[in-house]
Amino acid sequence: MSFSEKQEALVKEAWEIMKEDIPALSLYFFTQVLEIAPAAKGLFSFLKDAEEIPENNPKLKAHAIKVFKMTCEAAIQLREKGEVVVSDSTLKYLGSVHVQKGVVEPHFAVVKEGVLRTVEKGVGEKWNEEMKEAWSEAYDQLAAAILAEMNKEIAETQL
Repeated sequence: MSFSEKQEALVKEAWEIMKEDIPALSLYFFTQVLEIAPAAKGLFSFLKDAEEIPENNPKLKAHAIKVFKMTCEAAIQLREKGEVVVSDSTLKYLGSVHVQKGVVEPHFAVVKEGVLRTVEKGVGEKWNEEMKEAWSEAYDQLAAAILAEMNKEIAETQL
C-alpha cells in the first residue's frame, strides 16, 4: 500500500482545522466511542467513575489529542517511510498499557469509527470519501503497529 501525497495532505489539512476546536472535538470523540460501545467507558480511568462524560476533563482532552496526533503522524510516516514507525519505547509503552487496560482488537474498530465521525464533524464541508480513506488507512496502520506490540507483550508474559 502506498500512501499518496494527496492522502497525507488531506490528513494534515483536517488536523489543522480540528486543532482549532480540540476541547469540543475531544468530547465529541469520546461521546462517539461510548455511543458505539458503552462498555468501553471502563477502559478509560478518567471516565469509568463518571456518570457522564465530563466536559472539562483534562485527561480526556489529552487522550483525544494523542489519538488524533498519532494518527496524523502515522499518515506522514506512511508517506515518508512506507510504514508507521513509532519509537520502540513509545510502541512498547502503548502495547503494554493497552494490554493492561484489557484492550482487544475489536476495540480498535470502535475507536476508528469514533475518529472518522469526529474528523467528519471537525472538517464539515471539506469531508469527502478521499479524506475518509486517508484517515482510515493512517489509523489502520497505527492500530496494526500497536496490536503487533500488544501481541509481543502478551507472548512475553506467557513465557
